Amino acid sequence: MDLKPSETVAHAKALETGRLLLALLKPERLTQIVDIGANPIDGTPPYKVMLQNGFCRVTGFEPQDEALQRLNSKKGELETYLPYAIGNGGEGVLHICHASGMTSLLEPNPKVLSLFPMFSEFGRVIKEVVIQTKRLDDVTEITHLDFLKIDIQGYELEVFKHGHDRLSQTVLIQTEVSFINLYKDQPSFGAIDAKLRELGFVPHMFASLNQRMVLPMIGPNPYQGLNQVMEADIVYVRDFTRPELMSNEQLKQLALLAHYIYNSYDIALNCIHHLVERGALSITANDYLEIVQRGPF
Repeated sequence: MDLKPSETVAHAKALETGRLLLALLKPERLTQIVDIGANPIDGTPPYKVMLQNGFCRVTGFEPQDEALQRLNSKKGELETYLPYAIGNGGEGVLHICHASGMTSLLEPNPKVLSLFPMFSEFGRVIKEVVIQTKRLDDVTEITHLDFLKIDIQGYELEVFKHGHDRLSQTVLIQTEVSFINLYKDQPSFGAIDAKLRELGFVPHMFASLNQRMVLPMIGPNPYQGLNQVMEADIVYVRDFTRPELMSNEQLKQLALLAHYIYNSYDIALNCIHHLVERGALSITANDYLEIVQRGPF
């Protein structure tokens, strides 16, 4: 594993505190992460440090050949990447766009794209490929699913609809949502929110928020935004107001993920509180807070 000099100290600290947290919680197994739309175009995945330290296993899905090859060329022993297009289990058309990050099983909407600088070019379809999708519930390569990261350009709702069994064990989801629908027949943010609430999740935080400038206004930087929100990555957690619906292992995995990936120490401590009440852990809140006081990762 290659680290930049500036990352070395942070990595060592994360390794030390991560081991302390694992020793405190004593989970049954490594955290299992699934990344749907694992194309490495948006920078560092949120679980990078956790993966670098060997605290999780990642199974990623990416139907674009070049992106899949890049993932496989750099993967470690705790990573598996597969060419499946996760969806509703039926046949679909993959619209491969000039900007690979806009490739989708949904067709781009030229009228909407024309309202934002450069988006007509980004979303220009250069190739259409008929592919067979696979339901999340039918993926046999997944044994557990604790954390789902998903970014598949407007098709996320189909995955949620056909992944009820897998998602019943999941405790945390980071999903991209759109406030302006760039694709034809793209579900609204409200539809995704309603579905995830139906599945037992509640919104926790924004991991990122993308704003764009509306044409005809344009400045020297076409990526600059004013006030129009375009997309966001939203983190959903299993409903912590109903802890009785979570197993001990789910509470442990949620505590690990909340602490390690998002520095959500309040969620982690809430999980630990319930584990102590159940007699599943013989610790105190101060045992965890001592780890928090060592500082964020």
